[in-house]
Order: sequence, then structure tokens, then C-alpha cells
Amino acid sequence: AFGALGGDFTVLSTNPGGLGIYKSSEFTFTPSVHVGSSNSIYNGYAGSDSRTNFAVANAGYVYTKRLSSRANQPGFRHFQFAMGINRLNDFNRRTIMAGDNTENSLLDTYVQYADGIYYKDIENNRGGLYGFDLYPAWWTYLLDADTSASTYFSPIPNGGIQQRKIVEQWGSMNEWTFGFGTNYQDILYLGMSLNIPWIRYFERSTYSETDIADTIHDFNSFNIYDRLETRGTGFNMKFGFILRPADFIRIGGAVHTPSWYNMRDYWDRNMESYFDNGDFYSQASPYGSYRYKLTTPLRLQGSLAFIIGTHGLISGEYEYVDYSNAKFRSYDYGYFNENNDISTSYVKGHNYKLGTEWRSGAFSFRAGYAYQNSPYRSGINDGALTAYSGGIGYKEKFYYIDFAYVFTRKAEDYYFYGTENINVNPVENELTDHRFMITFGTRF
Repeated sequence: AFGALGGDFTVLSTNPGGLGIYKSSEFTFTPSVHVGSSNSIYNGYAGSDSRTNFAVANAGYVYTKRLSSRANQPGFRHFQFAMGINRLNDFNRRTIMAGDNTENSLLDTYVQYADGIYYKDIENNRGGLYGFDLYPAWWTYLLDADTSASTYFSPIPNGGIQQRKIVEQWGSMNEWTFGFGTNYQDILYLGMSLNIPWIRYFERSTYSETDIADTIHDFNSFNIYDRLETRGTGFNMKFGFILRPADFIRIGGAVHTPSWYNMRDYWDRNMESYFDNGDFYSQASPYGSYRYKLTTPLRLQGSLAFIIGTHGLISGEYEYVDYSNAKFRSYDYGYFNENNDISTSYVKGHNYKLGTEWRSGAFSFRAGYAYQNSPYRSGINDGALTAYSGGIGYKEKFYYIDFAYVFTRKAEDYYFYGTENINVNPVENELTDHRFMITFGTRF
């Protein structure tokens, strides 16, 4: 909760008014280790897995120029310019979800979707509307038509299979930032940043259904292999201030404009089927690619800090964001239904942070707590996030070293599939993140 404190490079991505606190130049570098873990329960079966990656949490340079030669001289006293990179999010995780389903199958949704479609329109539609679902299902004999040629069935009419999905995700969201700050008489600190965020997200998943009890005639198993890659680059601006009306209190505020992204998705799928007589079939989809634009909502932040002598401080921060204002658009598609779903399914976000720091000689000890309410209007998918952090720092006149640990947790439901007429129980996922960071900094 640095919003009302400043003097740290990461404030460029939260409250750039904190840049005005700097009275010397600085170079900072923070390597990190992130462990993304998952624990899942589906129809009474448990699964767990994790993925680890090494990254640079931030790296930056702050240049400070003194504008006033005397400390008591009225006017602006310092000017700061900063540039660097901050990591905003990690997408690294591996999730295993598995359990028995005695009621239905993913193929039931294909049967329902295909109803009324002439089979030749599916059979010859690799590059068309059905190229990523009905077409590969048809050519792997997971979907077949009766004599009417437009009514369908699958080899799994009544469930009785084990369902399993492995999802591996990696990538990150980072932000190039260029900031400007100033200090007015050590009372008012102002700053702004121009930012170029970019997203790199990769997902690889395997979904399978298996007749483990050998109760389904002639059917053994099928697998679906999906790959997704999302890339995007955007732009936003952030403005902030810190006011110090007295030595023991600081008040901060910040506005983040919406972020405007140019996005592109790439995806493909491959299906495989295995039958008891030894037959095996495989069919790949075409490669999909699509460009679109994404606008994320404006954010407002307020913060407050109390300075307790020269030994400690307590700080708090509040952020408001209306998730329902996110918007998709493109040149050849209106996104009317999708944007309407966003506006009706998402709510206003209220995010809170609390932190404290205590000093003893050259050492500092820190602890923090954060809470983000669920962005979803419905309780079906919770999504609320809690975070706990702790750290220790050592500071000398010209250099410092900080170590920090952050633990985050959220629970969410995941559905393999579902339609109005086909219900499937959710997978109850508990997602946790462990982040270890060490910061090296020098001031001059």
C-alpha cells in the first residue's frame, strides 16, 4: 500500500504522485520467482498441480534534478523523470481436473448443437462455422447422423465416463512506463505516467473422456487438444498526487485512464478417438486467428498513511473500478451480445490494501494485506482474491536490498461445458500464488 507513501519505483503503475517523493536518482532491479498452484475437486475427486517460472518483476531508472538550492525556498523543489518496466500479472499455472460423470458427456452438447444441420454441411465445413467442433467430431466418429441425415447421436449416450482436463497456462502482463514528477515545498507531490502495457498469454489443454469401467459398447476414449495464444499491446495514462498537510500524515489519490488494447488471438484444435475394436481416428481443425480491440475500465484510487515518528508507519489504500464498463470491438464484428453480457454479469470492484512498516537501524520490516471483491454479479463463480505479504529490507546511504514474499488466494468454479438443457457440476478450484522477490537498488 504505497499509494500515499511513494519513493518506490512501482508507484508508477499505481500512484505516480509518489515519484515526487524522490530527492535523489535511483536504479532498481527486482528478479522474482512465481509459483502458481491449483487444487481442484470435481464430483468428489481431488487434483492438484503447480507451475514455476522466473521473471523480472521490475527494472527502472529514476532521474532527479534539484530545482531549488535552499530547502526553505518557496516553489517547486525537485523534478523527476523515470522509465522502466513493471510486471502487473503472471499467468503461470498448471491445473488438473478429473472425476466421474454418470449423467452426460461433452458430446451431448455437440449432438444438441448439430440438431437440424444437414450432415454434408458439417462433413465439408473444415474452414467454416463448424471447423473447430462439429467437423473434427464428425471425422473422428464421435458424432454420427441417423437416416434423417440431420438428427445426431454419439457413442456416449448416457454418461458413465471419467472426465479429465489438464490446463497449462503461461505468460504475463507487463507495462513499459515513463513518468514525470515534481515536489512543491515538500507539501504537495505530483506525478503522471505514460504507459504501454502488453499481454502475452498462452494456454495448452487436454480434455479426455474414458470408459474406465468398460460399460459403453465399442467405445474406449477420446481426447481434445486445444492451443490458444493471445497477444496484445495497449496504452494508458495515470495521474496522481500525495499531500502532506503535517509531518505525520500523507494523503494520496490517483486516476488511471482506461487502457486501450489492440489484441490478436491464435488457436487450433485436434481430436482423437479410440474404439474397442482397435480403430483410431484423428482430425485437426484449421488454424484460427482474429484481431480485435479491448478497452478496460477507468480506475480511481485513494490512500492514507500515518507516519509514527522515525520508526514506523501504517498505510491504507482503496481502489474503485467498474468491471462492467469493459468493452470489445472490431472492424467486422459488433460484439453486441458479448458486451451486453459483460455489462450484466460484472459489477463494481472495491479493492483494499493495508500495510505497515517498522524500522530498526538499517533494517525495515513490512507486512501487508489486500482484498479484491469478486468481479462477477452472480455467486456461481466467486473470484474474490485475498493476499498477504511480508518483507525485510536493509538500507545504507547509497544502496538497499529488499526481500518480499506475497501469497494470494482465490476460489472459482470451472465448468467443462454446459447448455440450457445439459447441466454439469462445477469443478471447485482453489488457486494460489507464491511470489518471492528480491530488490537491488542504488541511489546517487
